[in-house]
Amino acid sequence: MDSIHSWSHDWKKYIKADFFTINVFSMNPDFYKIVKHYEDCFEKYGDSHLGVDWPKYEDVDKRYNVMVDLIRLDVPSSLEATLLDFGCGTAQLYSYILDNGVSNIKYSGLDISEKFVNHCRSKFQQNEFFLCDILDDNCQLPLFDYWVMNGVFTEKRELTFDEMWDYFKKMVIKAFSLTKRGIAFNLMSKNVDWEREDLFHVSLDQLSAFLCEEVSRDFIIRNDYGLYEYTTYLYKK
Repeated sequence: MDSIHSWSHDWKKYIKADFFTINVFSMNPDFYKIVKHYEDCFEKYGDSHLGVDWPKYEDVDKRYNVMVDLIRLDVPSSLEATLLDFGCGTAQLYSYILDNGVSNIKYSGLDISEKFVNHCRSKFQQNEFFLCDILDDNCQLPLFDYWVMNGVFTEKRELTFDEMWDYFKKMVIKAFSLTKRGIAFNLMSKNVDWEREDLFHVSLDQLSAFLCEEVSRDFIIRNDYGLYEYTTYLYKK
């Protein structure tokens, strides 16, 4: 299979972003509580949708399909692309990729939780899994064509909206600077009957303003898969 890097592409612009040296987890202990929450779910429910705090089994594959579409919409299936599953949890996305015969994706995972990373390394020994915080200068990663950040920003737990918004912006800018072609992430919608206090609901207007002003105007927003969230594809073109 040809590599994506041999495929000619008309780059319209390059995005430059500062590398953040502040480790936000050392600034606010509530960030650690988010990680601990997911570890508690894993300890209670094991390697399942509940183990990474997705409430409905039937919705999980919808999210994985939308995440993989980041690549499907950008390059032919005949070209191999490298993918980093950021906040990979138990690497269930890779199970989806295998089960659905997606053969052009070379998968790696990253998580800030040692428990999740150790589990993934045992589960999929042929794949690379990274344990680090990308806002820490000591985190050294190879360049990947694409990053997906599924469920990383849907829960804020005990953080205020402003704290989570600041963290989200830093993470998106940093992630986009470290990818060759694009990233995908999902957020909770504000177009709901009611908002949960522990979830991160962001308006489309606020998100669009941030992306256009600080990252890139080349993005797609997916709100077509029937859940109370939406997914954004952010491309380097």
